[in-house]
Amino acid sequence: MSSNPDLCHVFSNYIEQTRFEELSKEAVEAAKKSLLDIIGVTLAGSGMEPAVRGVADVVLDAGGREESSVLGFGGRVPAQSAAFANGVMAHCLDFDDQTPWGAHPDSSVVPAVLALAERKGKVSGRDLITSVAIGQDLFVRLRCNVGWRQDWNLSSVVGAFSATAAAARLQGLTHEQIAHAFGIASMQSSGTMEVIFGIGSDLRGMYAGFTAQCAVLAVLLAQKGITGIANLFEARAGIFNVYFAGKYDRDTMVDRLGKDYLGASMLYKAWPAVGNVHTYIHATIGLMKEHGLKSGDIEQIRVFVGDFHQRMCYPLDIRRAPATLLDAKFSLPFCVALAATHGQIRISDFSAESLRDPQVLAIAQKVVPVEDSSLDWKVKIPDGRMEISTRDGRSFAREGNNVPGSPEAPMSWEQIAAKFRDCAAVAAVPMSIEKADRAIELLRDLESLDDVGVFLQTFA
Repeated sequence: MSSNPDLCHVFSNYIEQTRFEELSKEAVEAAKKSLLDIIGVTLAGSGMEPAVRGVADVVLDAGGREESSVLGFGGRVPAQSAAFANGVMAHCLDFDDQTPWGAHPDSSVVPAVLALAERKGKVSGRDLITSVAIGQDLFVRLRCNVGWRQDWNLSSVVGAFSATAAAARLQGLTHEQIAHAFGIASMQSSGTMEVIFGIGSDLRGMYAGFTAQCAVLAVLLAQKGITGIANLFEARAGIFNVYFAGKYDRDTMVDRLGKDYLGASMLYKAWPAVGNVHTYIHATIGLMKEHGLKSGDIEQIRVFVGDFHQRMCYPLDIRRAPATLLDAKFSLPFCVALAATHGQIRISDFSAESLRDPQVLAIAQKVVPVEDSSLDWKVKIPDGRMEISTRDGRSFAREGNNVPGSPEAPMSWEQIAAKFRDCAAVAAVPMSIEKADRAIELLRDLESLDDVGVFLQTFA
């Protein structure tokens, strides 16, 4: 057996010791961008996804100590309840940020730290940024170094620990308490990819809420002295052996830990749909614009798909005519048809009306998947390829590279701010332009705030 301490303790020491001054400029910027991005898509989720109304009703009706805000709807509830509701809304549109390798840390990290920041009070901007940066960094280190077979939903299995890391740093836990919090959080480190691949479930958009709530609860319990699991990750029946058949790269997980903050790689979405479909959306928009095509010109659209993308195509008849907004966002034929019909995709394009749009549905019927194993998802999300054939016999092909929001074409502060304004405008209780601009201004200079309550009040 290894004489090294379990990674639970290695990570706990790192979380306790990390200071804002040690973060790279890129990690600070990523944390701030993610805060703005996640709050924006949470506000949009409150107004654009019908299923979240039931969640908000349950949380607000239950009431309790008024500690933390439910974004978009208003009202204050206990911190873990706010983290749950806001986490649900943060991912429900599939518009939240992601890593270059897929999966979503911040739809659980940000709701957890915001809920605790309001509960605790007098949290500095530097501490909020540091907490998010730690959560992002730990998520990437775990996500990229386990033997994943598209079986577990890494956003919730790994996200339970990254959200707990961020929440524990925000709450000021000792390294012993952080280790215990990890063990407590393991009670809800769960969820398989069937929640993503399946059809008709609201849970696909809601899982981040359970993860955020779990993190807040784990941290508060650990602070009260509840103990966790001594060798959580690497023991015989630990997380890595049970979930990943012992296939994990410990050395890479800890390489330059506390020196390189890998959350600096976070990517921000230009379109409210699963990240794996963005390459096809981009290629569709490009081909239609470049060749002056109209939807009526299209005879057939062939989309070349690897293993993961096939999941977004079958059963083909259902994927071509999805019944719910969540299923539409995971449907390659529907998203391509939406892009071909409108020449762009906006947040308002995913609506109950669009699911019944005869023009979109007609184009979706012309989308034909062609299996191509060279596009299988190994680590980085592969660039999709597609061909459009026209009714007059022409054919145009394109690879979906340099996608807006990708590492090759990252979104700027101005683009993320514009996205935030669009999202805030469609909240259940829409945010005024003046308040949105004030929130953006405060967030851009978050490290200068002695109390982030000033920033959070703009959403009250």
